[in-house]
Amino acid sequence: MKVVFRVDASTQMGSGHVMRCLTLANALRERGGACQFICREHNGNLIEFVETQGHIVHSLRELDKNSERTGNKKGDQELAHSSWLGATQEEDAAECQRILKSINPHWLIVDHYALDATWQKLLRPYYNKLMVIDDLADRHHLCDILLDQTYGREVSDYTGLVPEKCELLCGAQYALLRSEFTEWRNFSLARRKAKAGTIKNILINLGGVDNDNITSKILLNIADSDLPADTEFTVVMGATAPHIEAVIAQAHKMPWQTEVKVGVNNMAELMANSDLAIGAAGATSWERCCLGLPTIMIVIAENQRKIANELEYAGAAVAVDKNRIEHTSILVEKSLKPKQVIQLSFQAKSICDGSGTSRVIKQLFGKKYAY
Repeated sequence: MKVVFRVDASTQMGSGHVMRCLTLANALRERGGACQFICREHNGNLIEFVETQGHIVHSLRELDKNSERTGNKKGDQELAHSSWLGATQEEDAAECQRILKSINPHWLIVDHYALDATWQKLLRPYYNKLMVIDDLADRHHLCDILLDQTYGREVSDYTGLVPEKCELLCGAQYALLRSEFTEWRNFSLARRKAKAGTIKNILINLGGVDNDNITSKILLNIADSDLPADTEFTVVMGATAPHIEAVIAQAHKMPWQTEVKVGVNNMAELMANSDLAIGAAGATSWERCCLGLPTIMIVIAENQRKIANELEYAGAAVAVDKNRIEHTSILVEKSLKPKQVIQLSFQAKSICDGSGTSRVIKQLFGKKYAY
């Protein structure tokens, strides 16, 4: 079974789209699938990283930065995230057509907010079936399967946006998590039960890029907090994050032990051994939920607001807007109360069990591949 992913990463859109596609691709390879990627060479791309994972990547060159290209040709209705594509949908489709024609994949999987039915229709002759990964429910698709792993997402949210025969996989039960999170889940939940809501180790991770350097702002704000002397902070940054040096400099000024880690490959282990997280309201939300990790969740982009609202309403996290970072220190101090920590963990673990990747593969290829 041949699968092609069309997905990008950049300093503007972050790394989450590529990372969740890579999770699915690695799982498919374990089951005999042959996966290839099509990625544009944006600033902050993860092309080399995907290649180190053993997948072929077809690179699309970065087009003229001085042009006024968007994801739609002139005269079409512009999508909310058109600027993320770095080309028109027609230009992108023409480049992808040449690649897909030579591969003839069983499945084309698209994870891109700047692509919709316009692009999909142009490429329809060059793949067998199409799956779209989305979180927004804000545009039309011509797909066979649509995955939206947002907690609280309803099938009805896509009424009129997908074909009637499209199979909709909605909700956090389909969250694409690496197998390490399933493997660490029992340890993590048992550890939290033993600690009875006490907090010592705090994990900070604002995604793989953190283009606005929110991490430094959080550290600066927390520095004046009244936390126990034995509190320990672990800050995780992506390898392509543009403000690593600034974060390291701020970490050295913290009155508590603060370690900055870059480009880690043991995120589940780090989360499992943390008592509280300060993190973005993106794809890592489901990783934290799987491990029952209480979280102060920072909304760093408008497309994360639904996730933040749903998880806060469910009692699985506390949400803070990125423009109100000054409230973080107060929330950290309040979150030290064991009763609240226990409640946040209990609600979080019920959101996501870590088996979403297997469920998605079952829908793509049948029961024999779902393990």
